[in-house]
Amino acid sequence: MKLTVVGCSGSFPSAESACSSYLVEADGFRLLLDMGNGALGELQRHCGLYDLDAIFLSHLHADHCIDMCAYFVARYYRHEGGRCDPLPVYGPEGTEHRLTTAYADTPTASSMSEVFDFHTVKPSTFEVGPFTVHTERVAHPVEAYAIRVEHGGRSLTYSGDTGVTPVLDELARDTDLFLCEAAFTHGKEDIPDLHLNGREAGETAARAGARSLVLTHIPPWTDPRVNLADAREVYGGRVEVAAAGAVYEI
Repeated sequence: MKLTVVGCSGSFPSAESACSSYLVEADGFRLLLDMGNGALGELQRHCGLYDLDAIFLSHLHADHCIDMCAYFVARYYRHEGGRCDPLPVYGPEGTEHRLTTAYADTPTASSMSEVFDFHTVKPSTFEVGPFTVHTERVAHPVEAYAIRVEHGGRSLTYSGDTGVTPVLDELARDTDLFLCEAAFTHGKEDIPDLHLNGREAGETAARAGARSLVLTHIPPWTDPRVNLADAREVYGGRVEVAAAGAVYEI
């Protein structure tokens, strides 16, 4: 598998990165994990507008899904080649309504479903193209899911947004690459069931036995160097901070 970080900023885009979006590729299949603020523009650096094969939305906060509204425009109003066929989109219950409401002026109430084939995510295991995916609900104020993507005996686990939860420990068990949010700073913010800090991300990776850790979803007001140091104090594997455009072979 190949993982490309399209965007990795938390809450809102930074000067260096769009919000959460990660492209996973194998056997010519392209699965996008989240499409937050600014992600659609950055995505075009890595693949064509119409080259995606499926999208997974971890939850419906704007910094993980709002560029789906712009992507709707690209797919619905495409002048060359006609309107796109519906693209599979996996998201929490109410995803179509959330995007339609956010767009606010779709031609009809069902226009989103003309270019997106919506599937409701629940804790489960299913196939997406060549991938086997496992989804589990995690600890966040809205319905939110982490995802494990497996292919060819290798695995990638993406936390989405979450506080500390044993569910994530199990989902990331022995994963090859753990892409884990670290929005908070240890000793500064302490809000249960919202976000992890760098130390908690490292502790989760250690409990799970993850083979490598990439910290992501770090908002502009959080110092990534602090979170990196905190993670390294409690996790002995390879750990780094995500950066827009970074590529990982898994």
